[in-house]
Amino acid sequence: MSPYVLALLLFSLGLGTTMTFASSHWLLAWIGLEINTLAIIPLMAQNHHPRAVEATTKYFLIQATAAAVLLFAGTTNAWLTGQWEIQQDAHPLPVAIITLALALKLGLAPLHSWVPEVFQGLDLTTGLILATWQKLAPLALLLQIHPPNSSLLILLGLTSTLIGGWGGLNQTQLRKILAYSSTAQLGWMVLVLQFSPSLTTLAVSVYVATTAATFLTLKLAKATNINMLAISWAKAPALVALTPLVLLSLAGLPPMTGFMPKWLILQELSKQGLAPTATLAALTALLSLYYYLRITYTMTLTMFPNNLTGTPPWRLRTRKITLPLACLAIATISLLPLTPAAVALVAL
Repeated sequence: MSPYVLALLLFSLGLGTTMTFASSHWLLAWIGLEINTLAIIPLMAQNHHPRAVEATTKYFLIQATAAAVLLFAGTTNAWLTGQWEIQQDAHPLPVAIITLALALKLGLAPLHSWVPEVFQGLDLTTGLILATWQKLAPLALLLQIHPPNSSLLILLGLTSTLIGGWGGLNQTQLRKILAYSSTAQLGWMVLVLQFSPSLTTLAVSVYVATTAATFLTLKLAKATNINMLAISWAKAPALVALTPLVLLSLAGLPPMTGFMPKWLILQELSKQGLAPTATLAALTALLSLYYYLRITYTMTLTMFPNNLTGTPPWRLRTRKITLPLACLAIATISLLPLTPAAVALVAL
């Protein structure tokens, strides 16, 4: 792909998300989401591989459906209330439809079935954009509308944490595992969204850092399934020593950074009188922890079976840029002591 075309597409990605962030009108927000979708389509199909084209087609159809439902709900809300403003009081029926449309865009369960298949057809760089940047605009809209139907968001959140953990248990493809991981992490954000929007913002920030560190690690190791991770120790020993900590942070174990948002979310749910919901969410996190530990075990404690005629991989000096990965890994592992500062920011 030409660097000028790539720069134009990345600029359009940023423009679409920024437009959705800044808009207070449903039509402008919808236009921003459409620009975002159309900008990532060429990035997804740039490999000209049948799997990539299939994933791109599925993604386009799903996003177009969600955008059509969103526009229909916004128009219905304008018809019922006489205004297009996002932050004004809206009719409950269009708000519920908008919430479901945004859940389809995000890949929340039970509207998640497109996510693993789309991730599996993409390369890791485009998968990283899809798992992080493409989630920001729909989440911003959810934060702006503050859906009053609390039971719908809690149902979506709990279902996402459960299916996100359950679906990844028997997977061997790393991109599908990360897709289910994304669904589970988004479930945690949606659970607390109506009670503490600032806490959702904190959870999104930690999620973006940990997911980006995981994707960059797999890209550096050139691994797409679990068995390929078994020879990573010969290519980058330091990275293999660091990756389990990143994965455990993604699972939300202390003393890693990923523990902070889950701890605060459980605390907030308990304050709102939703202790059973908090308990169920904490139990579903154990399902996700299993496949993170499975990846960790494969990377650090197993060795790929080489026969006598096999040749070991060359340990040549890498030419890839590793500074972003190093910064993200440090942020993923060591920011838990900043929890009091994060609590103070959330309380503002």
